[in-house]
Amino acid sequence: MAARLADDCFITDRPRLSHDAAIAILADRLVPIAETEPVDLDAAGGRILAEPVAALRAVPAHANSAVDGYAFAHDDLGSVRSAPWPVIGRAAAGHPHIGAHRSGHAVRIFTGAVMPAGTDTVVMQEDVELIDGEPARIRIRPGLKRGANVRRAGEDVAAGETLFNPGALLRPQDLAALAALGRAEVTCYRRLRIAVVSTGDEVVRPGARDLAPGEVFDANAPMLRALADLAGGEVADLGVWRDDAVGVQRQLAAHAPRYDAIVTTGGASKGEEDHMAAALEALGTRHVWQLAIKPGRPIMFGQIGGTVVVGLPGNPVAVLVCFLMYVHPLLRRLGGAPWREPRRYALPAAFTVPSRKTDRREFWRGMLITRADGTLAVDKFARDGSGLISGLRAADGLIDIPEPIASVQPGDPVAFIPFAEFGIIGH
Repeated sequence: MAARLADDCFITDRPRLSHDAAIAILADRLVPIAETEPVDLDAAGGRILAEPVAALRAVPAHANSAVDGYAFAHDDLGSVRSAPWPVIGRAAAGHPHIGAHRSGHAVRIFTGAVMPAGTDTVVMQEDVELIDGEPARIRIRPGLKRGANVRRAGEDVAAGETLFNPGALLRPQDLAALAALGRAEVTCYRRLRIAVVSTGDEVVRPGARDLAPGEVFDANAPMLRALADLAGGEVADLGVWRDDAVGVQRQLAAHAPRYDAIVTTGGASKGEEDHMAAALEALGTRHVWQLAIKPGRPIMFGQIGGTVVVGLPGNPVAVLVCFLMYVHPLLRRLGGAPWREPRRYALPAAFTVPSRKTDRREFWRGMLITRADGTLAVDKFARDGSGLISGLRAADGLIDIPEPIASVQPGDPVAFIPFAEFGIIGH
């Protein structure tokens, strides 16, 4: 049975949280809530492992040749020297040479074939002089080291070695490793059931109809669906909920039991029209965090029974930034993975910001550029508006500016977080 979050998981007594303080709370208090299930290896890509996996046998199981050539015993070099070596057999992948070792003799061998008994070295076929006859003979050039061109048994994985721990995100190369161990099935955490919701009387889904004055097309929902999918969830779209207190509460009450997490945009603050926050408070627990960040600031966290509810701002840039920095790792953690901070790479700035407020963390949209000397630098999207989707499209990632930094000059090192850290492919 999966663990359940404590009812006060998201509580904080601070009126305003720094980015680091918010991360510390989430990383410390969240636990996996997903149950486990057996998964065929062919369907395990992108899943979160729920069991440790150790090697029952060595990989490779037998010493084998890394090249096409001739296998022989290195100790025989001292006695045979430059005399021709008779070739007494053949070994290919899946077809080992059968027979005892004979001193001063070689075995024709091909890549992947098991090393014949008594041999420990392989000379590449390009490095021998082949003398035709019956049997064929070869001359080996001097200087070959013992064990050359041989893959040792257990060279990749030793028997008993632990390859994976619970919480590992299974990548394509991990599936290869599991297959090499002989695993056809693994135990994984069930994918989180995640719902996304847009709110607001002004929000219209694309394709529904033309816009009336004051209305906007819903740009957040398709972005959120894709982001939640990258976070490993099974994603459902619950549509646009209108600014109606009774209706929002009824919808939230009906849908909460069906999902592990609900992510909403808009209506998460404490204004008269912020009905999502009021509905969450009426049905469960609700905490509105005021974050000292830009873009963003108000984020709502709460629970209805075992369902986590996250309310994001309404502007697309703030939605993306807040999702990547807080919601993506939150969903991964609920789904069984350990909390993971995105890696930050120090790159020289190719822009100037003469001054900025130092009481908040800022995340700027950054584009990678290659300088004349071939090294990478990062440029900043020129405009900072939270509604500018063009900046999200132009960016390769986020520039993370900590609170103490008052200005940035060209060449200053800045922390760059590639979108690839969240599974978002580059241009």
